[in-house]
Amino acid sequence: MYLPPTVSAALAVSGLNPLEAKLLLGHVLDRDRAWLAAPGEAALTREQAHAFDALARRRHDGEPIAYLTGHREFFGLDLEITPDVLIPRPETELLVELALAWLAADATERVLDLGCGSGAVVLAIAHERPRASLLGADVSAAAVALARRNAARLGIVNTQFIESDWFADVPPERFAVIVANPPYVAEDDPHLRQGDLRYEPAGALSPGGDGPDSMRAIIAAAAGHLAPGGALALEHGHDQAGAVQALLRDAGFVAITSARDLAGIPRVTHGRRDGS
Repeated sequence: MYLPPTVSAALAVSGLNPLEAKLLLGHVLDRDRAWLAAPGEAALTREQAHAFDALARRRHDGEPIAYLTGHREFFGLDLEITPDVLIPRPETELLVELALAWLAADATERVLDLGCGSGAVVLAIAHERPRASLLGADVSAAAVALARRNAARLGIVNTQFIESDWFADVPPERFAVIVANPPYVAEDDPHLRQGDLRYEPAGALSPGGDGPDSMRAIIAAAAGHLAPGGALALEHGHDQAGAVQALLRDAGFVAITSARDLAGIPRVTHGRRDGS
């Protein structure tokens, strides 16, 4: 087997797109992409070349970059990622942006993230609103453990994490903001058998049935956990905004609207509990 002797040779023969090749090689060498932009003829040891080749082969098989490197950047935070959780996507940053728009810079209110996974959303909010008090909940013990590790690594101290099936074990208190990125892909959606989705936890992608089942459960119980005038925001599929708006309306929410992601797709629908 050919083992490339230099960084530039490894990048040239990997067969991956340049960005992915640099991410994997940077992981092997513990170097950032700024260095890899102009590595010159830096030499690789046989061990480094073997390690890069193994990762490149796994990537060619379709395994996600975030699982290969164990890291993903989200809202400027470097998160540890494992196959126990979904890989945070850029469009999910919209949940963070909405929450920050609703919370003053010196906000001290309580915020809840349901189905927190790696902690990406709740930790991003906590990082930007250090005086707020946040709670992340997930039914997966492995996800909760990972979220706690990410909080510790990032030095974020205003967030706690609990195991909970949606609201089942959430304390009986009122939150100013509740955000959630629940499973929303229909179980017969062919995308579940394509690309990165094949490697991600099935239960975090699809609740079974037609997709919005988890939304129904969250929306039905959310008003009992929101302060008067509090906001609920839910990420959903590209064609589900109308259905989620209807669920919120039927549950008595007001000021219901859908926010679009950078691709112009209605991605997050939100409403407020009546302030009376």
